[in-house]
Amino acid sequence: MSGIKGYKDLIAWQKGMDLVDAVYRLSALFPAEEKYGLTSQVRRAAVGIPSNVAEGYGRPGREDYIRFLDIARGSANEVETQLLIAIRLGYVRQEQAGKSLALVNEEQRILKGLADRVSQSDKKSFRTS
Repeated sequence: MSGIKGYKDLIAWQKGMDLVDAVYRLSALFPAEEKYGLTSQVRRAAVGIPSNVAEGYGRPGREDYIRFLDIARGSANEVETQLLIAIRLGYVRQEQAGKSLALVNEEQRILKGLADRVSQSDKKSFRTS
């Protein structure tokens, strides 16, 4: 993947940012009493995804990069779980959460693929994966 000049060029970061936007919009529908509960939690987890992609990209070693991608994957799993909880509790309907759930599933696949590529790359070219 030539053409990667920085973390903002990574599809994992771009899709993560899209997910943050979708999660913020969806969580605005949660009840006011969840402001410091589920709303805050799902937003923090969503923000953690592109943040960890960016932080990992900036680390000097391949192992650190992979570790931060793994943390981002954990945050994506957390977002998915929290959205499913919101549906289960009736804060949003499945149809309302559909876009966010589709984005989180796509992000999970992208992050796994990126981590696999980075782990298989040689030490000189791991940032271009």
